[in-house]
Parts: sequence; structure tokens; C-alpha cells
Amino acid sequence: MPEEYDVLICGSGSAGLCAAVWLARCGINFKILERREGPLKQGQADGVQVRTVEILEHLGLSEDVLKEAYHVLELAFWSPDGKGGIRRSHLEPDTEPGLSHLPHVILNQARINEILIEDIVKSSGKSHIQYGSDIREVAVDSEAAGNPDARCVTVKTIENGVERTYHAKYALGCDGAHSAVRKSLGFKMVGDSSDVVWAVMDIYPRTDFPDIRKKSVIQSDSGNLVIIPREGDEMVRFYMEMPVSTPGEVTPERVKERIDGIFKPYQVEIAETSWFSAYSIGQRLADHFTKDHRVFLTGDACHTHSPKAGQGMNVSLQDGYNIGWKLAAVLRKHVHPSILETYVSERHQTAKGLIDFDRQFAKMFSSAYRKENGYTTEDFQDYFIKSGRYTAGLATQYQPSMLVRLGHKDSLASGVSVGMRFQSAQVVRFSDAKAMQLSHALRADSRWSLVVFPGDILQAQAAKCLFQVAKSLEVSMKQLPTLQNDIHSFLNLVLVLNSDRRKLEDRHIPRLFTPNAGRWGVKCLQNVFVDDVSYHAGHGEAYVKYGIDPEVGAMVLVRPDQYVAGTFDFATVEDIFEFFKGFTTHATNGFHQ
Repeated sequence: MPEEYDVLICGSGSAGLCAAVWLARCGINFKILERREGPLKQGQADGVQVRTVEILEHLGLSEDVLKEAYHVLELAFWSPDGKGGIRRSHLEPDTEPGLSHLPHVILNQARINEILIEDIVKSSGKSHIQYGSDIREVAVDSEAAGNPDARCVTVKTIENGVERTYHAKYALGCDGAHSAVRKSLGFKMVGDSSDVVWAVMDIYPRTDFPDIRKKSVIQSDSGNLVIIPREGDEMVRFYMEMPVSTPGEVTPERVKERIDGIFKPYQVEIAETSWFSAYSIGQRLADHFTKDHRVFLTGDACHTHSPKAGQGMNVSLQDGYNIGWKLAAVLRKHVHPSILETYVSERHQTAKGLIDFDRQFAKMFSSAYRKENGYTTEDFQDYFIKSGRYTAGLATQYQPSMLVRLGHKDSLASGVSVGMRFQSAQVVRFSDAKAMQLSHALRADSRWSLVVFPGDILQAQAAKCLFQVAKSLEVSMKQLPTLQNDIHSFLNLVLVLNSDRRKLEDRHIPRLFTPNAGRWGVKCLQNVFVDDVSYHAGHGEAYVKYGIDPEVGAMVLVRPDQYVAGTFDFATVEDIFEFFKGFTTHATNGFHQ
């Protein structure tokens, strides 16, 4: 008999596991089909960009990552010294100061996957992974796809030599660059590959090179090399351009000769090589990301690129982060299935931007390209630094859609960009004077968050306005059928005041922001904060950071994946209701026709 699930995830890489974290937390019935015989032991990816660390923090999974990883804080540039050797030209912060409260780190993909799997087990009691499952066919009954309850996706696999059949409402193709899901659906990868070959290796070096424990970009007369220190204190990764036409021509002897030339006058002895590979650069994008909005491609299954900018694992994980909460919301009948269309528009835009960036980034890395086009080493370094927001994962901005609302009120929070991730700021929790990041109040529990900035509520007008807003929210939002008379089950309300904390009292705060919660119905005091000086961590200046005038105030609506959906003023609370009404629905509704 075929097995039936709500979601089948084909592949247990970063995208599939991140989507599974959402599904497990939301109680969705899903299965992961993995071709390998067991968990990943040593991943090829290791760079965990700032945005990915923010996502892991949002999921409550960043503590072990930050503890175990190498923290990339500084970037060293090395250039030809005019005498056949190299010299350090300058040092730069790896991430532009103020962009995030979290760092760029290095940790093996296998460990990231392990952390995600552990969370899936914690949430649902099991990993849901079927190892040794070789996907042979994926098909969608297009006629049935209009019925949201139809298990119209069929996946056939071979497991232990036996054919198995699975039926599901949705499926995710998370099975890498050679995706069986993509091939079965007849989708093509469109793009090109260059004739530039790079070698990558994890080694234990004995060397007198002074920046071996810094992320370093070396441009020499003998070629280019990037150093990425690995977690621990000894291993490093080298990426280097090779003067060959195919990866098959790369040998350990040629690599060592190349290293000696690039590092001259410094000495590098390779005590041991932990891992080695060679590749040619290719940038390709799938011609379709979905079949009938029932099967969705993610990660390398729909976009491939070079690894030097450290984007691969990160963008894949962020694909899963995007589709996971949307699938869970649809399957729980909280929202209309048409929101799944935004996965395609948002992540196709992101993937295309990545490939365009990677194509130019790879060219600028190439000695031959720079020479042919008149670029100097200084030009390359300037380009590398200017690309910092992109490589940190903080340049993504989703375009207007049913989930992103641009409007004339956006200037009320001029430091907040609608469609981009909601940046954190330090605030002080009202209940216990704890200085903390506001992002900690935006939990990955599938709820939307409304962050309310009313100004100084010790002033009569601001206080009156806040109580009116609370009343209007409670009345209007309860009209949404998805709320089932409980606004807090769908909307996480966060209050950030601009008052003197020591003069504030409970009576100043509407009860809507301190609901009774949990098994025992205890009054929740976790979501009321003050933009004020803390005892030990200074002043976070949150209102200044977000560009909000305390005399006017603003409300910022944040999606479950931390991206800003819109900015609203206090006079038009009904606009928030109208926004949600556009995609929340009765359970019987199907796709928009």
C-alpha cells in the first residue's frame, strides 16, 4: 500500500531540513526521503553567513553554532609586492559594523544538519528521515491540484531493491544539483560554465604566513587564493585558481606547486590533507521552480553557482526557511494556498540575483579577466568590500506581493525596509530590566509579529492612542476566521516603549500585550520592552535605529520568517486587518483561479 503524507521532502540537505524544522514544530505529517545511507558526515560547505546565523537564532538553534564555530571577524587582503612576493595591503572588518548583532562563522555543514535534525526530533519525537531511498519518479495529478486536500503528488522510490510509492499533498525537491525530482518533472537548468578551474582543500598547515588564522584573499603574480580558517585552531581551507582547463588535470603535485608560488616568500608545508576537490565554475538556474504549486524545487536543485562567495548552503537553507512556514500555514488552514506562489516569486528573484552576482564575483576573482579588462588588485578589493552586504545575506528584499505591502506609511519607520529582514536592536525588558535583542521576542513559532512603537506612554496623548490601538486590534482581528477568537494564536504582539522605565507601571500597558498564556494561564510579561538605558549594556537607541519619531510612533508587521511585511500608523489599524484578509481564508477554499 502507498504511504500517505502531507509533505514529502526529497533530500536531507540544508533546504530540506530547514523546511522540516518548521513542519515538525507545526505538527505537520511529513517524510524525508534521502538517497544516502545515513547522515552527512563531512559537508563541502562551511561558511555560515550572518543572515543564516540570524535564522538559526530565530529558530533557537544558534547557541551551539556560535560556541563551536570559527568566528570570522577580520578580512586580510594580500597583493603583489613588486618583487615576486606578496604583502598585506590592508585589513577590513568581515561584516560592516552595525549590520547585525551576530557574526559570520565557519562550521561544517554536517554539524549544521545535525543541529537541525536534533531539533526535528525534539519537536516531533523522530527524524522522519528514510535513508537509502532512491527517487525514481515524481508526478502531479494536475486535475486534482485545485483541491487543497488532494494528495495529488506521487513519488516512487527504490529502497533495498524494492519499489515504494508515496502520495502527498506537497513535495519539495531538495535533492541537489543532480536533482531526480527536477529531472522527473522535465525541468531544465539554464546557464553556463566557464573554463576557470579552482581547487579546494582542507589542510593542516605548518607555515610562517602571519594571517593563516584570518579570512584572507591573496592576489599574487602566481595566482589567487582564499584562506578560510576552519573551526578549531588548526585546520584551514584553501580555494585557489588553477592554470588548467579541466578539473581532472588538477593533481596534488600541481596544487602544492601553485601554493608555493602564491605564498612566496612565505613557506607552507601541508602536514595533512583532510579533504580535496577541484571544480569548474558554473552558474545555472532552473527554468521552473514549481509544478502546479504542489512540487517546489529548492537549493541546488534549482540554482547552482561557485562556492567562493559562501552562498550555497546559506541560500539553500533560506529556501527551506521560506517555504517551510508557508506550507505549515496552508496545511493548518490558517492561510490561502495561493501564498505558496510567493515562494516562487521571492526565491526565484533571490536565486537570479545570486547567479548574476556570482557570475561577476567569479570574473573579478580571475587573474585573466582582470588583466583583460584593466582591473587592478585595488579594484578587486573595493568590489569585494562593497559586496559585503550581499555576501552576508543581508541584501535580500522581497518585492510587493500579498505578503509584502509597500505603502505611504513606510516613512514612519525610515530605518526599516519593507520586504527585507527585520533588523534587531537592543532594548530593555520592562518586567526584569534585562537588556536583550528585540529579535528574541520574534519567535519561530509560525506566528506573525506586530511590533508596536507608541512613543512615550507617560504622555497622555500617547497613552490614549495606545489603548485605542489595542482595542481596535482586538475587535478587528477577531473578524478573521483563522483566529478562532484568539488573536494571540496568530499574531505575536510586541510593545517597544520610549519612556523612562523606572516610572512605568503595569497599569500603563494594555492587557492585550500581557495576555494569560501557557498551561497555567500565567500573565505573560515577555513582550513588553523599553528603549532605555540598561544597567550594564548601555542604550540600544532602538527608535533611532528604526527611524521612528517617538512623537508619531509606528507599527511594523513582521512575517513568521522575520521579513517585514509592512509599516502601519495608529490611525488606520483596519489596514492591518485588510492586509491579512487578503490571504487568510476558510478551510474550504482552494487556489485562486
